[in-house]
Amino acid sequence: MTVGIRVGHSLPGRTRFYIPKHLEINCIEAWTRSFPGVYSASYNALTGSLLIYHNSETLLHNLKSFIQMYKQTVTSTRHSWEKFVPAVVSGTVFLVNWYLQRSSFSLLVKAVSHWVSMATVVGTSYGVIKDGINHVVKERKANANTLTAASLFASLYMRNPGSALVITLMSSISELLTEYTSQQTKQYIHSILELDTSYAWKVTAEGSEEKVLLDQINQGDQVVVFIGEKIPVDGSILTGNGTIDEASITGEYMPREVNKGHQVYAGSVLQAGQLTISVEKVGDDTALSKIVKLLAEAQEKRAPIQNIADTLAEKMVPVSFGLALLTFLFTKSLNRALNMLVIDFICGIKLSTATALYASIGRAAKEGAIVKGSHHIEQMSKIDTVILDKTGTITEGMPVVQQIVAAEGFNEEDVIRLAATAEKTSTHPIADAIIRQAKAWKIPIPDRDSNTQIETTVGKGISTWLEGKRVAVGSLRFMDELKIKTNDLFEKLEGDENVIYVAYDQAIVGVVSIFDKIRSGMHRAVHNLRRHGIDDVIMLTGDKRSVAREMSRRLKLNGYHAEALPEDKASYVKRYSRTGNVMMVGDGVNDAPALAHANIGITMGAKRTDIASEASDVIITSDNPQMLSELVGLSKKTMGIIKQNFVATFAINGIAILFGALGIFSPIVGAAIHNAATIGVVINSARILWLGREVDESQILCSA
Repeated sequence: MTVGIRVGHSLPGRTRFYIPKHLEINCIEAWTRSFPGVYSASYNALTGSLLIYHNSETLLHNLKSFIQMYKQTVTSTRHSWEKFVPAVVSGTVFLVNWYLQRSSFSLLVKAVSHWVSMATVVGTSYGVIKDGINHVVKERKANANTLTAASLFASLYMRNPGSALVITLMSSISELLTEYTSQQTKQYIHSILELDTSYAWKVTAEGSEEKVLLDQINQGDQVVVFIGEKIPVDGSILTGNGTIDEASITGEYMPREVNKGHQVYAGSVLQAGQLTISVEKVGDDTALSKIVKLLAEAQEKRAPIQNIADTLAEKMVPVSFGLALLTFLFTKSLNRALNMLVIDFICGIKLSTATALYASIGRAAKEGAIVKGSHHIEQMSKIDTVILDKTGTITEGMPVVQQIVAAEGFNEEDVIRLAATAEKTSTHPIADAIIRQAKAWKIPIPDRDSNTQIETTVGKGISTWLEGKRVAVGSLRFMDELKIKTNDLFEKLEGDENVIYVAYDQAIVGVVSIFDKIRSGMHRAVHNLRRHGIDDVIMLTGDKRSVAREMSRRLKLNGYHAEALPEDKASYVKRYSRTGNVMMVGDGVNDAPALAHANIGITMGAKRTDIASEASDVIITSDNPQMLSELVGLSKKTMGIIKQNFVATFAINGIAILFGALGIFSPIVGAAIHNAATIGVVINSARILWLGREVDESQILCSA
């Protein structure tokens, strides 16, 4: 029975906890003293009590949770060693018994060795035997452990503990390999959790820094991060500059230079400099916490092929029993019948499939892509059409003002000032470009009329009121709906730019052309997608047709759809889904419906919205478009390896069953062949973790 942590007694500033005994004294004391507000900690290993002197404002449940983290770490380490015991013990006993039985020792020594081997089989396989019997009793049908238990008992009945020990030894090894792969996947989650921190340096009203618990930090507060520390919150930099390692968030191994105005994320490590950050998200709302939650949930979601593997394996159990019975009836040989029990198709199929999918999710996570379930790995391998949103996906999502044309009676500054009045509270990339231009020209932005709201028409434009008159900023279609005449200003601009119209008091003020650069590496990403068997790469955009046409030409896409509203994007995705498997890639609120309707929805980039992330199946945390082709390639390799394992398992075990039935080899050899095949296919699956990563020119340039 596991004893939990409990409070023995508590006084203001003094608390005694009772926790499990036999922990390392120095370690538990040092761990506890690192908690903010703890002055001293003294642990008595005999009584299992931990006496702590602390700040009277320290919350006991926070302190208890912190100690619990240490206990879980120690317990996890101990349990990891316990998993090796069956393999080590069974292997050692097998070798000792084999040596003694073939040497000139006395009959007594050989008898003792024999019975020790028999007892070892039962002891090391107790969990398997218990589960196999319970499954028959409760479920009224046999499972893989029932088959294993039957083969063990048959070996013992025939006074052949060597076969049983080989079964236990090699089964333990294959399960350890599967567990290792799963742990490598979970290690990414653990490494992120290690980046978490329980405190922050809060800037007080007097301007000094105070070390406080993270749950005392709220949105709008200011925190200071010093060199070598982990950033505890999501926010933007107010003052300072530095170099941060964001590998846990974006998967990018190159540090990033940051300064005032840049966005930073919890879990990043400040390698150089000092930052003062305005808190925007803290605790469970941070990008770090959401990544951890998504990764934890992903391993619980099973792929269809995994269900097929489990179902097939379950149906093979009675087949193995049937073959054993038929072999005995025809040959009257218990040895040959035992071969039918020690050789099966179950372990290889189940373990290798689960291992491959775990490894694939872990590999993707390591490279900066969060796959929300193993079923998405299988679905991704079937993709034949990729649909890309333009702004923020194909392009960098940081457009700049390219050209301004003012109508008669207005100048360029008037156009920017009025546009900024409507756009200054918007988060749209075009709004950012206009606001940056206003700041660059030092144009004062007037406040909109009191008691008026910003009216946004998604995909068309935005409007508000200034001095009792409407300010409208948006597309040509938006101007037409508001019955604003646009004259011939459009013709004065280049046809391949994004044109934004600005109107005031039902009269056109001017036109602004916006330029958004194609992401570095996007050309290579499109090329590699085709190399991985993608037939069509399509672009969706709310921009006008001329912009879309030029962008499609530059990237050599198969097609495009321009001036698309959010509902239009979803309709296009559904249309393509009727004839193929569609992957939709986007980052904004207006992409969410399309992401939800695609076979695979992917959000990409640091500027992705929460709504788009919720609607998607995969989140790429970096701005590297090459990850799209890498994910498709990874999914295809994963499914290819799973199919290899199916073929190898059936071929090797099928031949072994035939040879066993003919009496060509003994049960101990049959057990060795079967389990060696299982270990082989599990290793084949685990190699997904070590597959080479594609490198494109953009990555080489970035690292230079």
